[in-house]
Amino acid sequence: MSDSSFALQDAPPKGKKGGWKKDDKNKKPSLPLDFGARSLPSSVDAEKGVLGSMLQAPEEAIGEAVIKLSGEAFYVPAHRTIFEILSELHDKGQPVDPISLQQTLVDRKLLDQVGGASMVAELFTFVPTSANLGFYTDIVGDKSTLRRVILSCTECITRAYDDQEDVAGLLDEVEAKILKVREDGDQKASMGTMKEHVMEALDEIEKLVENPNGVTGLPTGFKDYDEMTNGLHGGEMVVIAARPSMGKTSFAMNIVEHVAIEAGRPCAVFSLEMSTASLVQRLLCSRAEIEMGKLRGGFLSQKRDFPRLARAAEELSKSNIFIDDTPGLSILEMRAKARRFKKMYGIEMIMIDYLQLLKSTSKKASDNRQVEIAEISAGVKSIAKELNIPVIVLAQLNRNPEARTGKTSATAGRPRISDLRESGSIEQDADLVGLLTRSAYYAETEEDKEEEQGKAELIIAKQRNGPTGDIPLTFINKYMRFLDRAKEEGDDF
Repeated sequence: MSDSSFALQDAPPKGKKGGWKKDDKNKKPSLPLDFGARSLPSSVDAEKGVLGSMLQAPEEAIGEAVIKLSGEAFYVPAHRTIFEILSELHDKGQPVDPISLQQTLVDRKLLDQVGGASMVAELFTFVPTSANLGFYTDIVGDKSTLRRVILSCTECITRAYDDQEDVAGLLDEVEAKILKVREDGDQKASMGTMKEHVMEALDEIEKLVENPNGVTGLPTGFKDYDEMTNGLHGGEMVVIAARPSMGKTSFAMNIVEHVAIEAGRPCAVFSLEMSTASLVQRLLCSRAEIEMGKLRGGFLSQKRDFPRLARAAEELSKSNIFIDDTPGLSILEMRAKARRFKKMYGIEMIMIDYLQLLKSTSKKASDNRQVEIAEISAGVKSIAKELNIPVIVLAQLNRNPEARTGKTSATAGRPRISDLRESGSIEQDADLVGLLTRSAYYAETEEDKEEEQGKAELIIAKQRNGPTGDIPLTFINKYMRFLDRAKEEGDDF
């Protein structure tokens, strides 16, 4: 069997070539782990070129090499040791030359391990100039990446044989391992000096001073919300919770519409409750300001409604809104799809409708709903952190608000953060919790219901990086649309 191919049969007899064959007992092919005797990718000369450049021009070369490489990138252990020592000497402001390197190796009893004094001398004279350092570091980095891919895939293959029960968890782990190889490389390439980070921070502060009321995150289209939160920020999990029929899907889709169309940022929507067709109809009605009843009944005005519908359809068709309406989605499947959306389309926000419809595939969550919700909540938060984008997740409240009475119709049924259904872990994981309510829903008399009609509030019950409070909104039911509402005299916020 060639050492460049996998063995595609059960441990073939010595001297025979590998290939697909049927097992006499099971009558099906098998695939054992047999990679052959092959060395991992490496370039010893490129590693020497990097170290030689660092010795010849420490002030310029060491800084560049440290930004692009780490000690683990070197295949030869001796080269790794020398790289780390040179980086350490430069970081401490000590002289970097063959003499200081050799003395440090002697003091640490490492000189013989790296090849003796002759190795230090060879490195210093290995390259005629440090001008090609960038070329050497690219080679060393590429070989290191290839080794990590091989080792990660080898580990995944071993796991596939040994752990065949939790297949969904294994798939997620495999994808995470491969993605981490890319992310680590990107992070290393994007590293900068503290001076660069400080200058970037000062630039951001200057922008804030010049525009004190500006939105630093993604704008939602709701003025009061953006002022209180400074928009949606990467890595944050935003929970919008409400009782059924309060309009939480409409509110979230209004934000998606604004981010995708007005701000021009790609968004992903995971709809576990509604179909893609229903969501698109809602978007068209909201954008065109056409009554949902008219649209579904086909009673549209040729003169008024069709031009609006055509304009809204054109705007939506040009936007980057990606909808996945797979029912019964697990948190592992969602994470995998979110990674692909991020890689393929560069999404900058995710909306999930809604959290309690997600599933967990772990064994310990199968018999305990509280544990399952906790794992799902933690999984949503990890998606936000891993992709560094805001994730808006809708959630259901329990029936407690309906049992509350207040002094006025406006305060009756007012939800609390403790009303989050099934698990307090949602509150712990969330960076912001907004409780959406409409007072007319709880009005006891027709007079009160008419007075409160259209009024809605988003109660910011928790915000990790900002204040809490109430945001007044207006809900136009026939258009499935929320708007900003000015505070009126007597409003309790």
